[in-house]
Amino acid sequence: MKATVRPGDGGRRIGSAADFDGWIVEQSVADLAEPFTFLVGVDGVLRLAPRRSEHVACAGGDIVLSAGEISFTREADRWTVSEVSNQSTGYCPDVSSWPEVARALDAVGLWRPSGSTHEVVFRRCPDCQEHNIMREDDFACVFCGSDLPAA
Repeated sequence: MKATVRPGDGGRRIGSAADFDGWIVEQSVADLAEPFTFLVGVDGVLRLAPRRSEHVACAGGDIVLSAGEISFTREADRWTVSEVSNQSTGYCPDVSSWPEVARALDAVGLWRPSGSTHEVVFRRCPDCQEHNIMREDDFACVFCGSDLPAA
């Protein structure tokens, strides 16, 4: 996927409350009804893009500290994070990347939950090298049937 990233494909850098305020007013009601693609770059800064954006494109092809999907809702006089997950098949971030997400959201001044509202566990198959999303503790590759590592 990295080879398909073009200059300018990156998501919007959101390093402050003012950055978020400027970005959120550009979003349509329809956009706000769906989660957005997010990532936290190695600089610790949040980046946001439309949901159908690939995380690798949102990152401009760079490595990240975390990635996933995020939703916002307006409560009283402020925006809050209503849902956040680590669902990114481009990066497959571990659930342990949550503190990076929390720091980036705190830096922007967004109220957030104490952890991911939906955690996704990924495993790469040692035999076929495909990425798998683990469901119901079934550690078998959906592509080739091989056993997947527990960690």
